[in-house]
Amino acid sequence: MPPTLADRLVHILAAVDTIQTALANKAVDEFTKDILLRLAVERSFEIISEASRRIPDSVKAQQPAIDWLRMADLGNRLRDAYHRVDPNLLWQIAERDLAPLRAFVERVVRESE
Repeated sequence: MPPTLADRLVHILAAVDTIQTALANKAVDEFTKDILLRLAVERSFEIISEASRRIPDSVKAQQPAIDWLRMADLGNRLRDAYHRVDPNLLWQIAERDLAPLRAFVERVVRESE
C-alpha cells in the first residue's frame, strides 16, 4: 500500500529534522568536507523531493511561496547528476527553504487532525 498524504507529510518533517539536526552547529566548510554528512543530507533532500511530488496540487496551492517544481527538480538532480551536486547549494537550500517548508507541512498536519 503506498504512503498516504499524512505519511508523506510525516516523511517530509522527518527529513527536514534530519537535515536541520545534521547541520546544526556546523559551518559550511565542515559540511562540504564531510562526505557522510553530505550523503545524509542529499538522501533527506531526495525524500523531501519525492514525497512532495505526491502531495496533491490543491494542497500545494495553499503555499505558492514554496517553489514546488524546484523541489521536485532537486531530487532529479541528486539522482541523475549526483556527480555535479554543489554542496554549497544544498547548504543554501537548507538555510533558506526548510523553515518555510516545515511551517507549511506542520500547518497542514494540524489542520487535518
